[in-house]
Amino acid sequence: QVQVEESGGGLGQTGGSLRLSCAASGSDLSISAMAWYRQTPGNQRDWVATVSSGGATAVADSVKGRFTISRNDFYLTAMTLQMNSLKPEDTAVYYCKVVVRGGGGRTKEYWGQGTQVTISS
Repeated sequence: QVQVEESGGGLGQTGGSLRLSCAASGSDLSISAMAWYRQTPGNQRDWVATVSSGGATAVADSVKGRFTISRNDFYLTAMTLQMNSLKPEDTAVYYCKVVVRGGGGRTKEYWGQGTQVTISS
């Protein structure tokens, strides 16, 4: 079983910064990618950013130039989302997703429980 734990978030101000972290644990983990999504009440969960085991990163257009995703270790068991120039529309529950390699080229996704980010204007 894979455990996904998010930390950080909380209350921030417009123009300020917050940092989210996510760590995965479990036996014989082989993680191919980790990603952040966010969701507001009544809306779908939207992709925010991804970091792959090869080091490639990608961020959504809505946060490009403001958010940076990075891996915390070589084996990609943890990552960080640095959020700068925050806007009230960044308010959401942020979820970490971990994509784990399985046998036969298959992958399985695991989600954290989410962490609330609230940006005041």
